[in-house]
Formats: sequence, C-alpha cells, structure tokens
Amino acid sequence: MSEVINVAEIFGRNVFNETVMKERLPKSVFRKLKKTIEDGTELDPSLAEVVAHAMKDWAIERGATHYTHWFQPLTGVTAEKHDSFISAPDAEGKVIMEFSGKELIKGEPDASSFPSGGLRATFEARGYTAWDCTSPSFLREDASGVTLCIPTAFCSYKGESLDQKTPLLRSMQAVDRQALRIIRLFGNTRARRVVPSVGPEQEYFLVDREKYLQRKDLIYAGRTLFGAMPPKGQELEDHYFGTIRERIGAYMKDLNVELWKLGVTAKTQHNEVAPAQHELAPIYDQVNLAVDHNQIVMETMKKVAGRHGMTCLLHEKPFAGVNGSGKHNNWSLISDDGVNLLSPGETPHENVQFLLVLGCILKAVDVHADLLRESAADVGNDHRLGANEAPPAIISVFLGEQLEDVIDQLCSTGEATHSKQGGTLKTGVATLPDLDKDATDRNRTSPFAFTNNKFEFRMVGSSDSIAPANVVLNTIVAEAFKEAADELEAAEDFDSAVHDLIKKLLRDHKRIVFNGNGYSEAWVEEAERRGLPHLRSMVEAIPALTTEKAVKLYEEFGVFTRAELESRAEVEYEAYSKVINIEARTMIDMAGKQIIPAVIRYTTQLATSLGAVKSACPEADTSVQTELLTESSALLSDMKVALAALTAVTEQCAAMASGKDQAHAYHDQVVPAMTALREPADRLEMIVDKELWPLPSYGDLIFEV
Repeated sequence: MSEVINVAEIFGRNVFNETVMKERLPKSVFRKLKKTIEDGTELDPSLAEVVAHAMKDWAIERGATHYTHWFQPLTGVTAEKHDSFISAPDAEGKVIMEFSGKELIKGEPDASSFPSGGLRATFEARGYTAWDCTSPSFLREDASGVTLCIPTAFCSYKGESLDQKTPLLRSMQAVDRQALRIIRLFGNTRARRVVPSVGPEQEYFLVDREKYLQRKDLIYAGRTLFGAMPPKGQELEDHYFGTIRERIGAYMKDLNVELWKLGVTAKTQHNEVAPAQHELAPIYDQVNLAVDHNQIVMETMKKVAGRHGMTCLLHEKPFAGVNGSGKHNNWSLISDDGVNLLSPGETPHENVQFLLVLGCILKAVDVHADLLRESAADVGNDHRLGANEAPPAIISVFLGEQLEDVIDQLCSTGEATHSKQGGTLKTGVATLPDLDKDATDRNRTSPFAFTNNKFEFRMVGSSDSIAPANVVLNTIVAEAFKEAADELEAAEDFDSAVHDLIKKLLRDHKRIVFNGNGYSEAWVEEAERRGLPHLRSMVEAIPALTTEKAVKLYEEFGVFTRAELESRAEVEYEAYSKVINIEARTMIDMAGKQIIPAVIRYTTQLATSLGAVKSACPEADTSVQTELLTESSALLSDMKVALAALTAVTEQCAAMASGKDQAHAYHDQVVPAMTALREPADRLEMIVDKELWPLPSYGDLIFEV
C-alpha cells in the first residue's frame, strides 16, 4: 500500500517562513521584518543579528551543519559556497556554533570565474552576495547533509549586477511605482504595492539512467545529436494526458513531497505530448519567489530522478522529431489589496482601468517586441521556436474574440457599447450538466496570449531561468504605465483624457494583436507586412539588448546600466559559441570513435558474408546483400567527408576571438556542418544491425522508461 502523505503537515517544513519567524523572533523584530518584506523598504541592519541567531538555531535543530548564500549567476544554474556554523574552539577545545547578522546579510564568493561579459577581469575576484529577505531561506536535505540556503543577489565590487536576481528586483520596483500611479488615478488609495505574479509551467523528459549513460551526447550536450525516429512517435497523441505509469508516478510523488517541504506549491502534473515528456505547474506566486522556486524545481527534478534510476532532461529539444519542452510564464499584476489589474470583469468594455492597462501592455509589447523575444533566446530554443510545436519566433499578442471585439468597437466608432459573452456549452447528453463557456477560446500558437486574467508568455525555454523574461515584462510595462500616468496626471478632464488615450493606444498598437494560427506560413508573411520583427535565432536576437532604445529604457528605470547590458550581450554570444562548440566536438567524438567503427564492423561482416555465399553458391541471388553493402558504404563515405568538414570548421571557429563574430560563425558554419554529419549517420542507424549499433535508439530512450 502506498504511504499516506499529509500535505498540510509537510508543506513548508523546511522553510524559514512567516510562521517560523513569528514563533522564534521577538514581536518587535518580527513586525519590522514583515513590514520590510511587505513594503519593499530597505532592511534595517539592526534586525539582521536577531534574525541570524534565530535562523541558525532553527537550522541546527533540523540537522543543518552548513549554510550557503544561494544565488543565480549568469551561468543558467544556481551557485553556492558552503560554510559550516562552527567557529574556533574555546579554551576547553569545545566548538561553538555561530552565525552572525553580517554573515546573513553579506557573503563574498570569488567573482572572477563567473560570466561577467568583461565587467570583471580575472584578477578582480571580489564579488558580494546580498540577502534577499523577501525570499525565505530554506533547508536542503541530500547526501551531503542538511544545508541552510539563503537566497541572495550577486553583484561585483563596483555594484554591477552579475546575476539574474538583482535586475529582477529592480524591475519589480519599477513596475510597482508606475502601476501605483495608474491605480491612484482611478481612486485606489488603499493599495501600497503592486507586485508581478507569475506561475511557470515546467516541461521535462525522463529517460532511463543506464541508457542515458551510454550516450555521450546526452551527457555532454543534454540532447541527442544523432538518432533516427522510431516507427512510432507522438502521432497518435496517446501520451498526452495519458495514464501515468507507475515508475513515473513514483517519481512524481517523491518530487512533490520534496517540493512541498520546500514551500513550492507543486499543483498540476501530467504526461505531455511527446513520449517520456511530462509537466509540473505550481500555483502563482510573487515573481522573485516564483523565480527562486522554479530553480528549486529544476534542481529537485534532477536529484529525485537519480533516486529512481532515471535522468531528467531539461533541454528544449532533447529528441529530434518529437515535441520539445518549454516553460510557459503566466504573468499578471496584483495589488496588495487583492486587485488583479489584468482582470477584465464580466463587462470589459465598461472597465476603463483594465482597458488602459491592456492598452499599455499592447504598447509595451509592440515597442519592445525584440527585447521580449531576446529574453527567450537560448541555444536549445533555436530548435523549438517556429517549429510548429512552440510559438513562432515572431512576437504577437492573442486577446481572443471578446477583447478583440471591444478593441474593434473603440477603434472604429470611438465607443465600446458591449462585450461578447461566453454563453452556455451544451453537450447534448442529458446526464451531463450544461457548462458556462468562457467568452474566448485559447490559442496555443501565440507567444503572448491573454488567458482570462493574465498573459501567458509561451516562448521561454525549459532549461532557462524565468528571470530575464520577467525583467523585460516588468520594465517595458513600467515604461508604458509611466508615459500614460504622465499624460493623465496633467489632464484637466481625466475622463475625456483616459478615453482618448485608450483609443490611441489601441489604434497605434493594434498591429501586435493576432488571433489566428501562428504556425501558418501566411502569418509569417503577414507579420512582415505589419513590420513585426522576426528574429529566428539566438544570435539574431542578442543585439536587442544593446540598442539605444533598450539602454534608454533600462537606465531610466534603474534596471540595467549600459555596461551591464553590453556585458550580458557578450555573455550570451560567448555562451552560444561554447554550447555549439561542445555539441560539435561531441559529434566528432561519437562519429569517429563509435558510429564509424560500428559501421565498418557491419560492412566488413556483410562483405565477408557476401563473399562466403558467392563462394559456396555462385548462382545464389546476393542482390540484397550487395545493395546493403553498397548503400552503407556510400553513407559511410558521406559520413567520413562530413566528419572531416565539421572538424575543420569547428577548429576554425574555436580559433576566433570570442564575441559576436565567433557566435555568428558557429551559427552560420558549424550548425549546418553538424546537420550534414547527422543525416548519413541517422540513415545508417536504420540499416546497421542493432546489435552492432553503439547507441541506445530513440525507441529505447523514450518508450522504455
């Protein structure tokens, strides 16, 4: 019988959350700290000592021996340096367990080896981590023991951001201030803060650990660089929402328990479209908590998979020919008095505040479509975006029939007099109840879709942090809010001014709205006519970071400096080059040491067998053997030529100075050479005896989990 789990008992057990703080902190300290967290004000250093002492005692009681400042550098994963609580022994040789307020607030990891894009030279090693008190500390339990993890920001000695968290917190401040101005215009004097809320859906693959270890491409690149499709893929759609197999169910159960202990609200789990693909989704949370929790989710997925003899693949396209993985970023704005600024209500044509917010968001996305696209730029995403399994690489906004109709009314007549209603869905079955129907269907081909009371940004890659996307969303919306508030605060007649502004916003930026099929070639052509940017690859998207428009935007709201933007562009160019170089070198290694030798063994055996048959029975029909030998030998020759070409071009690109030119060379020269090497290898896999083929096949990997 399965173990009974009481979620209420275990949820947040390993988190230094508000309940724990209330129990362990003096009332005055607790009130001040809570006010700091709720109001987003500067932390009083005098509180740190008391909090650190209480946090240490709580952690040690739970078995912790070490603490770490847990941060998110520009590597795409989290980082940490562990320090034990022990201090120098006393005169009697007894160790003392200490943890000071200074140690809580500030850490000093070596900053020289993290990506900085030129902000830090190798000899300039000092970097600081600073406690983010709005994200609760937590205990991580694993084979190394129990560690107190303190979420922090990470910056250089001169104060430049070297991480994902710092600009995210800055962008939250920006949109908070400007959103408050908007709601004040409509008479809301109760709210003190407006906070971006996010719910990221996480897609992932699970494969058998033993088979994973037999494939160097999965180990080094996180995706298969060779592999022929099995007879069955996802075409029957029988895996999507299918019954969860016991091995996978056992994994999901353990994953949920680990996440619930850490305060992550893991809620939804199901099989995704591709075989061996699954999804986990949490409940919405404040954006910086959602970012931290998503990192915890990804780390925990990998850890728990190992316990079950599996490996979790988070790459956007681990298998060619079946759907890849994304991470839908559901974004909204919530005031601390409980109002969702993106909620249209029953009659959105009468909801003036919502229409203004909607108009501002359309303007933000239209003006900064390139930045939003860049925020999802990732090497793995190049295989996914625009491939009829994910949104196109063109930014557009889906609003649905109801809101599009309201916009049409405002743009054509200047007035909106009605809103389309959903009505009732009649199933035609007497025993089934009639269902209330939403006023708008959903569009799974749209990159930025309105879904009832939020926008779903569907371009983010499954392995990526959601921080960059939300930094962009927060900042571009803050700019649109500011410009609207500047105009409306100066207006003599607010009602008339807001009405005119909404019409102008909707008319000027209607081109970004598209409710049709984003997978169609007709949309690509239509988007070009509308003047919408189509940035097909990561290297095409990166320049959006350093345009004068982007620099002005980010510097105005204190989110990034020009130097920080230029450094991030350099980091991304370098990351692209390094990833493609690793993939190319892995292909060269696998082709030269595994696949070509296996094919030679096969052709040698076939030739020997053919000779033996002809010798024993000259009149025997050996046309099949001859044809197979001819075809496989020709493909082997093609593969050898392609291998030599890939080796040469990879060496040339690796010898270039890192930066934009090198990244483009890898994209334009190495990537096509990799495709040329894969094509004959995948055809050979369909010919060579399976007993001789050196790699587990796609069928072995995605159907035998």
